[in-house]
Amino acid sequence: MITFNQKGSFESITKYLTKTKTAFKPGELDKYGQAGVQALMSATPVDSGETAAAWSYSIKITKGKAAISFYNENIQNGVNIAVILQYGHATRSGGWIEGRDYINPVIAPLFDNIVDAAWKEVTKV
Repeated sequence: MITFNQKGSFESITKYLTKTKTAFKPGELDKYGQAGVQALMSATPVDSGETAAAWSYSIKITKGKAAISFYNENIQNGVNIAVILQYGHATRSGGWIEGRDYINPVIAPLFDNIVDAAWKEVTKV
């Protein structure tokens, strides 16, 4: 049998956790959304410029969580052009156009910056 005995209170840890919960403001994600759109626009391969200009973002805040999502609205014949530029696509003649990984190299550092900023806010409490 295992038993635990506890003396004192959890007041200190409760205060700390309450402060850390509000340290990083989800509203600050807007600057990262704008930076992400700019980075994606500059990294998108350019032919007509339509795909580069079609980037946007949204922020969804739910109970205890915040999410940032990036979208590209350049759809041609039901196909998202940003996706086929990233992953490649077949041609009508049976060939294959190789994709180019242009999204991950610009988004990964952005998410790292978000994590670093959140960590700094939490640890300075």
